Amino acid sequence: MRDIDLNKYQLRTDLAIEAIEGIDVKDGIVTKEVVKDDVKITMVDVLEDGIKLINKKKGRYITIEFDDPVDSDRQEAIKRIFGEQLKEFLSFLKIKDDANCLVIGLGNDKSTPDSLGPSVIDNVVVTKHLFALGSVSDGYRNVSAISPGVMGQTGIETSEIIFGITKRVKPDFIIIIDALASSSLSRINKTIQMTDTGIHPGSGVGNARKEISYELLKVPVIAIGIPTVVDAVTIVSDTINFMQKQMAYNKENINNPIHKLITPSMIDYRKPQHDLSATEKKNLMGIIGTLEESEMKQLIYEVLSPIGYNLMVTPKEIDFIIEKLSDIVAEGINSALHRNKFKL
Repeated sequence: MRDIDLNKYQLRTDLAIEAIEGIDVKDGIVTKEVVKDDVKITMVDVLEDGIKLINKKKGRYITIEFDDPVDSDRQEAIKRIFGEQLKEFLSFLKIKDDANCLVIGLGNDKSTPDSLGPSVIDNVVVTKHLFALGSVSDGYRNVSAISPGVMGQTGIETSEIIFGITKRVKPDFIIIIDALASSSLSRINKTIQMTDTGIHPGSGVGNARKEISYELLKVPVIAIGIPTVVDAVTIVSDTINFMQKQMAYNKENINNPIHKLITPSMIDYRKPQHDLSATEKKNLMGIIGTLEESEMKQLIYEVLSPIGYNLMVTPKEIDFIIEKLSDIVAEGINSALHRNKFKL
């Protein structure tokens, strides 16, 4: 019997929390979860033994999950928590309060789902030129920022541009912002990941370039990303899963008089307890209903990819959402870098 290499069927995700789902994380991976103001914070430490297990680099991954980032009250809470987590991350990496920082916004400002990085750079408070003039108040850090564009615009590998800038500017550490990809609809535009392992530019839109990390630049690199796109395989798979959960919910409440008074838009059937039995799934969908989630996604991938239909998709209101998310990230970075000047 011939072994089948399933690596090519693995769905694209840049999030560590998605990589550890469904596996035993006792060996090589340490996780910790807390919830603050309805915002979930998950810390994942990938140790040496966990590298091959989830195909992620050794290091720390901090994920902040939230709902409705366009709500004004929710925005303020997310900004504050993100700023706090970034401050703690700087402390974890032993970065001093007076260390020079270079902030880099990756992405293509002409493509909205990939414009997170450049949009953040527009709102980052830069002070390097003021330090050169000697006119900076206490509490401000030496910060410079740049958006190097993408290879399609410059003709130059992004990592080469950043390598050259780093050699010239000589920052003590670097913060890089980029759009990511997720394998879950529920995390699109609702998740921020921070890691000290670096980043592959363009991974969010399926066009990964050379890695930008400590190994290349010889200074600490903090990568901050938000998933803004999801592939068609995930959308189809999640739709099938949600359809089954909705049918399970309706079955459970068919004789509930209150259920008849609730409009469909008010029902949240995504909770784990709403699910069909294995027999019911098979009766509903035949052989497809007997597949595990990973098998379902592999099947859909095999169907869509050869005909070029495994598209990368983003929500229709992405312009408005990117504006709000870039504001959240920029203000969080400002509050973490400039002590006592940008309290959230």
